[in-house]
Amino acid sequence: MTDQAALTEVDALAWSAESGFPSTLVPGARDGTFFTPDNPPEIHLVAELGGSVVGYIRLKPPTRLPENAHVMQVQGIAVHPDARRHGAAGRLLDAAAKQLRDRGIRKLTLRVLSTNETAIRLYERHGFAREGTQFEEFLINGRYVDDILMAKRL
Repeated sequence: MTDQAALTEVDALAWSAESGFPSTLVPGARDGTFFTPDNPPEIHLVAELGGSVVGYIRLKPPTRLPENAHVMQVQGIAVHPDARRHGAAGRLLDAAAKQLRDRGIRKLTLRVLSTNETAIRLYERHGFAREGTQFEEFLINGRYVDDILMAKRL
């Protein structure tokens, strides 16, 4: 499991105060284990650059209901800060869409903080559209932040 250590590092570096969730930075909030029973290796696609693991996308069903089985959700996407602006996140999104389409999945959804304008632009460039807003969904550093719901039809 060579990827485990590399993905743990990418995950740790990707979560910063700027990412919006300072609670994830509190000592002990993250145990340093990337793969877990809830997040096994097979639900991830991994990005490499120059032979090194530089990112991942985690894809999970939004619910366990069979009526919702045609939908998957991005429940994590991260790229190592040193590898950003090289297209890894876009390639992960495109690879996920292709793999899911080939499996018969019809829709890919995600949630993104309204303050993360860079990510919103990335998602829009890759065919995601806003489907809704959960207003004041999070209280981050004393400020209410909206959660944007986005989706891409596959």
